[in-house]
Amino acid sequence: MITLVREKLPNYVHADLFEVQVMTPMRKGVLGSIRLNSILQEFLNPPSAEKAEKEYGETTFRVGDKVMQIKNNYQIEWTSYKPQRPSRWTREPGVFNGDSWAHPRDQYLAELVTVEYDEGKRVEYSFKQLEELELAYAITIHKSQGSEYPAVVIPVWSGPQMLMTRNLIYTAVTRARACVCLVGVPYVFQQMVDNAMEQKRYSGLRDRIEEIMETL
Repeated sequence: MITLVREKLPNYVHADLFEVQVMTPMRKGVLGSIRLNSILQEFLNPPSAEKAEKEYGETTFRVGDKVMQIKNNYQIEWTSYKPQRPSRWTREPGVFNGDSWAHPRDQYLAELVTVEYDEGKRVEYSFKQLEELELAYAITIHKSQGSEYPAVVIPVWSGPQMLMTRNLIYTAVTRARACVCLVGVPYVFQQMVDNAMEQKRYSGLRDRIEEIMETL
């Protein structure tokens, strides 16, 4: 996976290596997103005397990292440069769960981390707000929903049956615009394709609609 992300896929799909997304079914375990992030960080953005870093919990955030917002925050403000507007700079509230492609910049001495998102949006996080961020070299397939990437790398290994489903692997494969690479054990992939189990959701929506219809 490291070879694919760092050497082969960027040139193949004409994209930056940070645009190649590793996606995995789970957060924990040997091939969970937590462990993969720590490994990929070492190879894609290794420690350097020129890069400030900050430890928060079990995560080390380093200048140049790829990170993701993991909860909705309607109060925090972002700024963006808009050449078409007279003031050029705009400031608006709201950063949301799943916002990614961010790269922390160097403001560690001021106990701030400046993160630049897509479309030039910049957000300043205090060190206390780092709980809202996590590394995003590898993300769970669940977190990838609604996003697209030039290329996707998916580790295929044994895991809980409730996660290793046809629906999940379909979601992962369809996140890629140009190239999908499945890395792992072929029979596990076949097991996922054959596993059509879906967790039922009990929303009560049908009963509510019937109640409304009876009143009309």
